[in-house]
Amino acid sequence: MKICIVSDAWFPQVNGVVRTLDTTRTELLKLGHEVLMITPDLFRTMPMPTYPEIRLAVLPRRRLRAMIADFAPDAVHIATEGPLGWTARRICLKADLSFTTAFHTRFAEYIAARFHIPLSWGYAMLRRFHKPSDRVMAATESLRKELEERGFGRTALFSRGVDMTVFHPREKTNLDMLRPVYTYVGRVAVEKNLEAFVSLDLPGTKVVVGDGPQLDELRAAYPDVVFTGVKQGAELADYYAQSDVFVFPSRTDTFGLVILEALACGVPVAAYPVPGPLDVLGDHACRDDHTARGAVGCLSDDLGTAIAGALRLDPKACLAFAETFSWEACTRQFVENLAPLEVAA
Repeated sequence: MKICIVSDAWFPQVNGVVRTLDTTRTELLKLGHEVLMITPDLFRTMPMPTYPEIRLAVLPRRRLRAMIADFAPDAVHIATEGPLGWTARRICLKADLSFTTAFHTRFAEYIAARFHIPLSWGYAMLRRFHKPSDRVMAATESLRKELEERGFGRTALFSRGVDMTVFHPREKTNLDMLRPVYTYVGRVAVEKNLEAFVSLDLPGTKVVVGDGPQLDELRAAYPDVVFTGVKQGAELADYYAQSDVFVFPSRTDTFGLVILEALACGVPVAAYPVPGPLDVLGDHACRDDHTARGAVGCLSDDLGTAIAGALRLDPKACLAFAETFSWEACTRQFVENLAPLEVAA
C-alpha cells in the first residue's frame, strides 16, 4: 500500500508524536508498504508564536497538492491539526479523497493554558477538523470513548509501542548525582504541568530532560534541578535507565510514550491518576503509597506520594510489563484503520 502521512510535528522536534510517527514509518516500510512523509522541513516555515522551537509551514497548498498527486497514495493520513494538516484536509475534500486523522494532542487544553481561549472553542475547532475523517485514531480506549462523548465520530484505536533495542535497563553507575534520581522527559512547557514536579521538596536529585518555552523560566526559578536539554537515542535511554523514578506530571497527555520508554529501562513511574497514565499502567499501578504486587507505577493526586510509592516498586516488573508492547502490532493496527479507505465515489 502507498501511504501518505501528513504531519506538522517532525524533526528536529523531539516529542512523543514525532517518535510515534517516525517509528510507525519504519515499521510500515518493514511490512512492505511505501510511505511518503509530508512534513514542515519540506516547506518554507516560520516559528510558532510563543513556541519558536516548532516551525510551521507557510502557504504550503500548491506544493502539498502536487506532492500528494505525484505520489498517488492508496491512503492519506493527517496526523496533526496544524497548517499542513488543515491544508491536506482541504485538498482531500476538494479531490473527494478519503482520509484518516489522529488525535495525538489535547490541543484545546494547550491553547486554553497558553492563550486563555475557552476549552469549548478549542473542541469546536477540533470537531470541525476531524468531522470529514473516515477514522479518528486515538492512542487509548478511554481517549477514544472521551472523543465520542465530545461529539467526534468514527473513532478507532491506534496504540503505542516501545523499542526495546534502544530502551533497556543499564547499571546505575553513569550519573554523578545524589540519589534517589527523579527524572522527567518531555517538552518543558506550561501544559506539561512540570512545576508540580520541580517544586517538590525531595531528597536526592530532580532531572528534567527536554527543551521548550518554559525552560529559561524554570531553570531560573529552580536552580537545584538539573536541566539537561534535549537528549536522543542511546543518550536519552541512559538518562531513563540511570533514574530511580520516572515522574510524569502531565494531566493532559493522550498517552505518554515516555512512560513506556521509562518502564522498558526498568524504571517505575509516578504520575497522577488521569487518562494517559491510567490507560498505560492499568491494573499494574498502585494507588497513593500502597505497594501492590506486580505494580510498575504509582498514581496519586499528591505527586510526592506517588513518587514515594514508586520508589518501592520492582524494576524487573517494569521491564516485564514493557516487553508486552510491540510497535509491529501497533503499526498493523494503524494499517487496519487505513485499509477500507478508497477514493470517494
